[in-house]
Amino acid sequence: MTAAHTTIADPYPSRLSAPADNFPRTHPAVWGKEKSGPFTPIAVQRYGNNGFHIEEGMLTPAQVQQCWSEVERLQNNIELDKMGAIVRECHSGSVRSMFAVHEVSPLIDQLIRTPRILNRARQILGSEVYIHQSRINCMPGFSGSGFYWHSDFETWHSEDGMPLPRALSMSIALTDNYPFNGGLMLMPGSHKTYIPCVGETPKDNYKKSLQRQQIGVPDEETITKLAYEFGVEQFTGPAGSALFFDSNTMHGSANNITPFPRANIFVVFNSVENALREPYAGTAPRPQYLGNRDATPLTPVHDSPFD
Repeated sequence: MTAAHTTIADPYPSRLSAPADNFPRTHPAVWGKEKSGPFTPIAVQRYGNNGFHIEEGMLTPAQVQQCWSEVERLQNNIELDKMGAIVRECHSGSVRSMFAVHEVSPLIDQLIRTPRILNRARQILGSEVYIHQSRINCMPGFSGSGFYWHSDFETWHSEDGMPLPRALSMSIALTDNYPFNGGLMLMPGSHKTYIPCVGETPKDNYKKSLQRQQIGVPDEETITKLAYEFGVEQFTGPAGSALFFDSNTMHGSANNITPFPRANIFVVFNSVENALREPYAGTAPRPQYLGNRDATPLTPVHDSPFD
């Protein structure tokens, strides 16, 4: 079985011309040592077993408020708007996501490089890290639409050229996450299985997929099998809680039809030893604000508002 338009050897094939079997992931989720960073050994083991870990109280209420004020400011950022890094909901026109936020916000840049956060990424990935992608996800009350079930690595591999699932995402809640306002759902243990997907990647697929992803997602039969095998858990908790999850963890969220908004800062750390190559789907790379091709290691920032 070969992937449509694949041009280089691919250890994790996807975007196939016909269905293929799922197969066990051949690389670890935890590359570092249990005692090499801020995560406790139990937290590292939980991350390795489930593909995610939740830490409440990552930000204080005052720090959350600082970040929330920054979200409101960035929604009117002309620089982000001009380069297409602000994605809006199809029907309401409200902001859905804002990308490359660490590049235009000194506050978010400091947050990412605060040692107690940066060193968590280093601990899990076992190396120096850089930012593959940063964004703010907004899910306003009544009109926030969900994200269909998917593995982020499948897209980053196929469309950005990320070689291995040696990346992790951090999602910090800026609003209380309830079970009913579109909180992120995850399948614990699903990160250990790779799911090839069917379908050729259209040109500039990101222009549609960031609003509604249709290519690079499993079919309903596969999702059903995964759900019965692994179950579904949800990231809930007060504002300031943080979710760390593996790039291959199956996850998604439902629409928010409540009046309670949901927003989070979302940062993808990638190992400097896992820098991007040409996209494995054979397409042109996505824009820099979606798949950063500068793998310069992050340096820590001390004496920040988040110490």
